[in-house]
Amino acid sequence: MRLTSFTDFGLRALMRMASDPDRAYSTAELADEFDLSRHHLTKIMASLSQAGIVMTRRGGGGGARLARPAGQIGLGDIIRVLEGDQALVNCFAADGGNCSITPHCRLKTRLREAETAFLAELDRSTLADVALPSLAGIADPQPARGDPRHA
Repeated sequence: MRLTSFTDFGLRALMRMASDPDRAYSTAELADEFDLSRHHLTKIMASLSQAGIVMTRRGGGGGARLARPAGQIGLGDIIRVLEGDQALVNCFAADGGNCSITPHCRLKTRLREAETAFLAELDRSTLADVALPSLAGIADPQPARGDPRHA
């Protein structure tokens, strides 16, 4: 199984937000940290906000923050939100896809079971379990002698 970049980027942003949950993060700040498209990250934040995983506020002092403690946000729930419209295989699509072997297929059930097991495993962990180390208190390391930044 491969997760979309939408999910990958969303997980990165949430992992950073979980590192300092009392702080609001701007989309620009998160996009810069992870070298992501701000436009793409804005769409991700909108999806996470709509699902009640983050809260967003515009303007000065605005930004995004977790809507509830990271320990109450399951990884499986995040994946379900961000991968919501992505079928694992074509025949899982809402319209049934365009599969010529559907009436005789024995693979579909096994793939559905594997997908369920994958999400069940992620349900065992929370965002708190994968939070990044806090940036607070991490100072820029002292430049080495000879480094042009050394004063």
